[in-house]
Amino acid sequence: MDFATLMQGLADAASAGDGDKVADFFTDDGIYHDVYYGAFQGREKIKEMIHNYFHAHAKNFIWDFHGAVSDGKVGYARYVFSYESTIAGCEGNRAMFEGVSHVELDGDKLTNYHEVANIGLGLVSLGFPAERTYKILQKHSAQLQARDESKHHFE
Repeated sequence: MDFATLMQGLADAASAGDGDKVADFFTDDGIYHDVYYGAFQGREKIKEMIHNYFHAHAKNFIWDFHGAVSDGKVGYARYVFSYESTIAGCEGNRAMFEGVSHVELDGDKLTNYHEVANIGLGLVSLGFPAERTYKILQKHSAQLQARDESKHHFE
């Protein structure tokens, strides 16, 4: 399966709420790192993430990948992702995110899926109050600063 087809298949399965199919795109110990919900390792945890988080807070997903490239071991693809919120106080608001997925591959299976996205755009489109948006962005900033690859930026 070519990489663009693999990535769009993942997006389509997640959008449909098919946790089993999403998990099938991963190796047994694969990791799905969602930019908002965090990391989920193993097929069972990935299934739970799709059911207990993804589709518990939203509906009517649209997820498109663009410009997917891979050397067979590592791949990148830009995406646009949107959904209709079911979060209390934000019901019906359409959230839209833009980002890039970085994946590591073992054949046609994902061993690691990681997103980098501008979550601020989505939080604003949800209609989150400024204080809540700031708190979430502050948490993401702290996580970036705490990563090993970021520490030398603050020395």
